Amino acid sequence: MKRGKKYLEAASKIEKTKAYSLEEAVKLIKEFKIAKFDESIELVLRLNLDTKKADQQLRGATVLPNGIGKTKKVLVIARGAKATEAKEAGADYVGDVDMIDKIANENWFDFDTMIATPDMMPALGKIGRVLGPKGLMPNPKTGTVTMDVAKAVSDVKKGRVEYRTDSFGNVAIIVGKSSFDADKLVENINSFVSLINKTKPSTVKGKYILNMSISSTMGPGIKVDTTNFEI
Repeated sequence: MKRGKKYLEAASKIEKTKAYSLEEAVKLIKEFKIAKFDESIELVLRLNLDTKKADQQLRGATVLPNGIGKTKKVLVIARGAKATEAKEAGADYVGDVDMIDKIANENWFDFDTMIATPDMMPALGKIGRVLGPKGLMPNPKTGTVTMDVAKAVSDVKKGRVEYRTDSFGNVAIIVGKSSFDADKLVENINSFVSLINKTKPSTVKGKYILNMSISSTMGPGIKVDTTNFEI
């Protein structure tokens, strides 16, 4: 792949064999000015997991201390009092079968997150094949199937992020924007890594976090020293 001049300039500032402290890595990545827009900062963890085992397939959601710098549009599928609760909590769209039909018939996806009450899941199952590949199907593990729709909407608006391991044991999430203060990026990353450590499966032996890196949307990855994150 041919890289641009700004990417190559940024890459030249990184020592390929060095694992930087988190503070050093964040400071360095904030010095990169590659894109004209406010780039997202992504954290990638490679974990010592055998994802063929059900108990080593991590999936969940968390609200980072400083959000991620993006306001998401929320669709809530609920009826009656729960629909009213969702509207009052600030959901962008609220409905039940009418919204499900809109998605099915109009291929409508003007939302980032879908939240549903448990009683609506059978109806949603009819469009599961459409929602699933887009990562939009509500799931109890990520807190998007719940009776507490007000809290779910609030969490998403605050900057909740979902995470799950891929088949190789990698977890990747957005932890903020390039415009964030360095200490806020560090706090978000520390918060997420702490969560991952707390959810370490009891069957995992040896070193848990094998590799860690951060990168901006258009920039090169920076390897982070995992020593201080080991449990």
